[in-house]
Amino acid sequence: MAAAREHVISDLRTRIAALERPVGRKADHLPFGVPEIDAVLPGGGLAYGALHEFAGGGAGVVDGAAAALFVAGIAARTKGKIVWCLTRPDLFFPALAQAGLHPDRVVFVEADKEENVLASMEEALAFGGLGAVVGEIVRLPMVASRRLQLAAEKTGTLGLAVRRWRRQTEASDFGQPTASTTRWRVSLLPSEELPVPGVGRARWFLELMRVKAGECAEFIVGACDASGRIHLSIGPSDRQDQAGRSRHIA
Repeated sequence: MAAAREHVISDLRTRIAALERPVGRKADHLPFGVPEIDAVLPGGGLAYGALHEFAGGGAGVVDGAAAALFVAGIAARTKGKIVWCLTRPDLFFPALAQAGLHPDRVVFVEADKEENVLASMEEALAFGGLGAVVGEIVRLPMVASRRLQLAAEKTGTLGLAVRRWRRQTEASDFGQPTASTTRWRVSLLPSEELPVPGVGRARWFLELMRVKAGECAEFIVGACDASGRIHLSIGPSDRQDQAGRSRHIA
């Protein structure tokens, strides 16, 4: 009940803020609607007109898929079309829809090389008028990230870079510096327990590894629902899960 009440209050605050903004002015930030997460982000959410990075907690496919679904949920809560740039057309559309992002909203741009993915992202960000621009990449050089950041700043579009690894050695590139405003890591945890036999809502260990003008933080959350929203998931064994995951990743 407490979580539901916080969700309703957060949603009301978002709507009131939208009514108070002058006509024609776009929101500066996209809140998660989770007070504990929004409180650690300057402005109370993900900044529009900025580049944000996301990756799986490990080099495996499962954590990488969780990161992609997290990004899909974020994109789902924006307004307008979504441009998704990639080299491998392996996204599972029903999963995107379950995270709140209907495929009809998405324009997929397939490229043969990552350099072309970065170029497509930059062009889409500079175009403006989009809800978000997503790019699946392995490496994100500082120069390329700076160009994406500048393009996002120009139009106020949300830039979302999903770092997906093909092999273990590529995961180390995530530690290199970039111009991204925030950097996130998503790891899969055991699903939420149900009072009856069955599989509960998926859970993620969410790490905010870097944020400009802010501090790092960690959260255990329930995965995106059909509206793209997450919620805090607290259980008796969560602290042990989190500590074990941190040791494993390190």
